[in-house]
Amino acid sequence: MAKIAVFHNTLDFEGGADMVCLRVCAALDDSHEVTLVTLSETAPERVASKFDIPFDASVATPPANRPLAAGLNLIAPYVGAQLPARSVALRAYLRRRLDEFDAVVSTANEIALPGPSVQYVHFPQFHGHRTETTDAGRLDGVWSRLAAPTRSQLRDRTRLLANSAWTADVTADLYGVRPTVCHPPVDPIDGRAWADREPVVLVLGRIAPDKRVLDAIDVIDRLNERGHALRCHVVGSAPAAYREYVRQVETAAAQRDTVRLETDASRERVETLLGRYRYGLNMKPTEHFGMAVAEYVAAGMVPFAPNEGGQVDVLDGDDRLLFHGVTGAVDAIATALDTDLRPFLARDRFTTDRFATAVRRHVSAIIR
Repeated sequence: MAKIAVFHNTLDFEGGADMVCLRVCAALDDSHEVTLVTLSETAPERVASKFDIPFDASVATPPANRPLAAGLNLIAPYVGAQLPARSVALRAYLRRRLDEFDAVVSTANEIALPGPSVQYVHFPQFHGHRTETTDAGRLDGVWSRLAAPTRSQLRDRTRLLANSAWTADVTADLYGVRPTVCHPPVDPIDGRAWADREPVVLVLGRIAPDKRVLDAIDVIDRLNERGHALRCHVVGSAPAAYREYVRQVETAAAQRDTVRLETDASRERVETLLGRYRYGLNMKPTEHFGMAVAEYVAAGMVPFAPNEGGQVDVLDGDDRLLFHGVTGAVDAIATALDTDLRPFLARDRFTTDRFATAVRRHVSAIIR
């Protein structure tokens, strides 16, 4: 049994990356002594409950964790999530305790560490100025100098993983090392037979500007203008960091009888809706993987997503499901409605068992 630190910069956004973090903890907890090292205002148990994941790991947080996390969340609507800054601060804390652990698993992207590690990249958090697929903040260079790994570090004692082939390509371009693709865990979700499902479009995920929820509502408006009697159900967490955008979405939903908004739904409730509705829509371009899109597939829905990023993996590159922009989304969904398109993608491509086995294998390789 080894002592493993799971490094995760914050759980406060309660999204797919946080689910992956907790799945890693659960995968390793039976065989190792696991400590989750995080800078979070949100309790891990709350997020674990949301995703229906058992959580028994120890938790280690920096001094003044809650006020620091709360302060970062308070200014996030104006300066962004500052995930690299959180990683730099948390890394400084972890480095003082590294002697307590046999290895580190980072579920918060790449990070410079002196010892053996497995690093799971959702999207590279440093050197953003070198890529066109992210909006690098003004302090990107500072954070990168402080905590970005070197190519030799990534090659020596690090197992580098990525959530999609697209993310792996971006990482390889930045660091000269291509991660092994390890898709996040998404198990098949029980649902109604197609004939018994409601013709509703589900928009699932964090309510935030990058998710373009208002664009999804625009798509529904345009489809109804074309004569398709469609309703939309927006379901997702409403992080305090995005409270201004959440208010805009609340206002838009209140102005329409075709749109319903539901925040902080339980995992049981989310799975009920996934199994009840026919269609799922994601509007974020260059999604690093597309957890909600994968759940649409796993639940037997017909999913739609932008033809960019990791969600192309999830939808197997099928042009019937992929689009560019709001107009493209309207056209794709309208065509599916007109042709009575049914679900056809395999629902069991990304199971938890597969993910957990891969994580254990990579961790075993670095602690031998």
